[in-house]
Amino acid sequence: MWAHLQRQGIPVARCTIERLMRKHGWQGVRRTRKVRTTLANPDSPRAPDLVDRHFGVEAPNRLFVADFTYVPVRSRFVYTAFVIDAFAGTIVGWQVADRATADLVETALADALETRRRQGRPVSAGAVHHSDAGTQYTSVGFGHRLQEAGIEPSIGSVGDAYDNALAETTIGLYKTECIRPGSPFHTGLHSLTDVEAATASWVHWYNTNRLMHRLDRRPPLEAEANYYDQHHGQQVVLT
Repeated sequence: MWAHLQRQGIPVARCTIERLMRKHGWQGVRRTRKVRTTLANPDSPRAPDLVDRHFGVEAPNRLFVADFTYVPVRSRFVYTAFVIDAFAGTIVGWQVADRATADLVETALADALETRRRQGRPVSAGAVHHSDAGTQYTSVGFGHRLQEAGIEPSIGSVGDAYDNALAETTIGLYKTECIRPGSPFHTGLHSLTDVEAATASWVHWYNTNRLMHRLDRRPPLEAEANYYDQHHGQQVVLT
């Protein structure tokens, strides 16, 4: 909050923010424990781990990380998949579906590729897509989609969240900031359509307004725009 006010041109001391939050009983929301959604098929051929927990890259469109999570609605679950650019953590693709199938993650990947195309930054051959060992990501169909796009597949080890830590962190923020009861991004999640609307609003806010510590308190798309300014004199389109 202190950093947000500074960016709005409102000079205020950090200790003042702390005092006011204590006075009113305000606290940041905390993440809950994640239910395991990764189901690996030991008989499926798996790509090697090309990342080895090194998520730092020098430019956008070099490394994408992906994961999906469940969202409770009424008496069932729907599932949200994300594709995240590791450079600044920008969410470049997402999809909500009734079932956790290969189609879910394939559609999220297609959305990511289309997003970059619309921004004038199409993904070139040699980019890496990293995920866990879930059957959705090791399926033949998903492998073909990566191959068609010229993207190298990378799979982390089974049952090790650290091998896909950046995606796990983004999923945690999504569940805490967007899905939890009382979130400002919805007034109740009763259907897949509700989840889609809330997710769309959150992703836009996350990419364009959420201040990230690792980006020197800048939003992801601003960090990407700064990169292109410095290296090519062009800015990424904010969408």
